Amino acid sequence: MGKGGGCVPSKNRPPKGVSDKDLQNPESDGPVSDQNQTQATQTNPIDHAIAQRHLRVFIVFYSMYGHVEVLARSIKRGVDSIDGVEGFLYRVPETLSSEVLEQMKVPKKDGNADEVPVILAERLVEADGLLFGFPTRYGSMAAQMKAFFDSTGHLWREQRLAGVPAGFFVSTGTQGGGQETTAWTAITQLAHHGMLYVPIGYTFGARMFEMDSLRGGSPYGAGVLSGDGTRKPSETELALAEHQGKYMAGIVKRFAHPSFCAPGHGLD
Repeated sequence: MGKGGGCVPSKNRPPKGVSDKDLQNPESDGPVSDQNQTQATQTNPIDHAIAQRHLRVFIVFYSMYGHVEVLARSIKRGVDSIDGVEGFLYRVPETLSSEVLEQMKVPKKDGNADEVPVILAERLVEADGLLFGFPTRYGSMAAQMKAFFDSTGHLWREQRLAGVPAGFFVSTGTQGGGQETTAWTAITQLAHHGMLYVPIGYTFGARMFEMDSLRGGSPYGAGVLSGDGTRKPSETELALAEHQGKYMAGIVKRFAHPSFCAPGHGLD
């Protein structure tokens, strides 16, 4: 007996008093009954709830001189271009004092109208997908981003981020300064949380093979070459970042089905 649905005749045995010849073939002999149509179109309430809201990709970054932030904004444009997915920009907390930052001639970030809010680790569970951006420090992530990952211990303990798609984008001073190593040395952070690492591979197509100009980025994710700090991201670097946003948004939509995993709530 179906739950709250009364008795349903067996598919293999006709109801009492009805012969096999009297039964129609539901695939070819006639229209489906109203009851079957209702059952076929009935949706899972969780599926419906997900369809009613935009999926969220958090773009979490540290940018000292602005290069990573420029990539982050291009990534957001890519995410926002995919129907049903929205990107959100967040900055990780600074660990250096204002005096040190002033001596390093770091541009002040407070007071700007379009200032990106600072995120705390507990907010990560609200995301359906995560993209982390940071500059390199000797071939691995900057200390500010590492400190942020170090603050996620309570999420790791309960595996709250397990199953969440995540990726990276980076900034380096030179071509050999860590465009690949800065990303792949960060994969350990995702592995311990059980997150799903999403590289872009060569999905950018022929532009991944362009050799006529300097370009950051790799199969691990978007990237920019900052040089001495005065170089601006090229059109190709910005296009690759936007592509990564689109690509991640598409992946997040694939993994949004609750029968696989509810992002931000582990793999229970």
